[in-house]
Amino acid sequence: MPGPTTTSAPTVHLPIDEALGVATGALVAAGYTREEAAVIGDHLMDCELRGLSYAGLARAVSIIERVRATPPPRPIRVDRETPVSAALDGGDQVGYLVATRAIDIALEKARAQGIAVVGARETWYTGMFSYYLERVIDAGFVGMIAGSGPALVAPHGGTESRFSTNPIAFGFPTADRPVIWDIGTSSITHAEVTLAARLDEPLPEGRAYDPAGRPTTDATAALQGAFTVWGGHKGSGLALVVHLLGMLAGASATPVGASDCGFLAVVVDPSVLGDADDYRARAAEFAESVRATRPIDGGAPVRIPFDRSAVRRAETLRRGTIEVTAPVVDTLRRTTLAE
Repeated sequence: MPGPTTTSAPTVHLPIDEALGVATGALVAAGYTREEAAVIGDHLMDCELRGLSYAGLARAVSIIERVRATPPPRPIRVDRETPVSAALDGGDQVGYLVATRAIDIALEKARAQGIAVVGARETWYTGMFSYYLERVIDAGFVGMIAGSGPALVAPHGGTESRFSTNPIAFGFPTADRPVIWDIGTSSITHAEVTLAARLDEPLPEGRAYDPAGRPTTDATAALQGAFTVWGGHKGSGLALVVHLLGMLAGASATPVGASDCGFLAVVVDPSVLGDADDYRARAAEFAESVRATRPIDGGAPVRIPFDRSAVRRAETLRRGTIEVTAPVVDTLRRTTLAE
């Protein structure tokens, strides 16, 4: 999958604690409780720590805009439940809160029953699935998360949006470092395009179509048209499957705007199939064998999914500061001062 886009907008370096305060202060000013802002802010800051700024503080701006443009959300509610499953109505709450609740329930059921399937609908902006899978892995479990949403992405061979960016992620505990594969099935994320539109910056070639179906680098036109799918016909097929998994949670196939996204989590305790410690040891040995693969001539060492994120986060924490787009910080600070 292509890497994230870059921005030429001016940036500022903020201490990590100060950046977190900027985000949570603006969220509280927009109506969230301090506890809710802390949950959302921790997720956004993890994006920043891992070098994914378009999904960090910039996403807080989008959250606030969406909250101010829509009626107040309803409480999160469990609609259906069995010993191994639950279906949540997210109440139009932001996904960072709904997914946290869903994972809480999934972990509780997996501890009791060895497996859990938890879905949620009526939510939006759920963030990085790898963030939730780290909690699953810390509990010693294997996890899979899939999500659907509004039409933003054209299927392979088409120029009209039918899929959402439809992320899917898998997480595996090992005796060493975790293995987490977390991707979107579009060639570019919604957060990247939104930030580019906000800053009036172009997209890379080949990532989007305008409403008439013409290739475009204009982010605003892309938001009105369609993003390209990742991985050609294979990625398009994966996007279709992920959309159907999100719909399994009760979400609409074609929600309007940032609304009624589907979220589906499956959590499995390895001990239901064998010795959990043995599995983790074998998984670590296999992952290390992948890392030890002979690289191509002149190439970098082979990495396992999530290795880059873990290294980048550790480096950022040692440095103690993050680099944030200045207009984003200014907007969040103005939001706080306005209340």
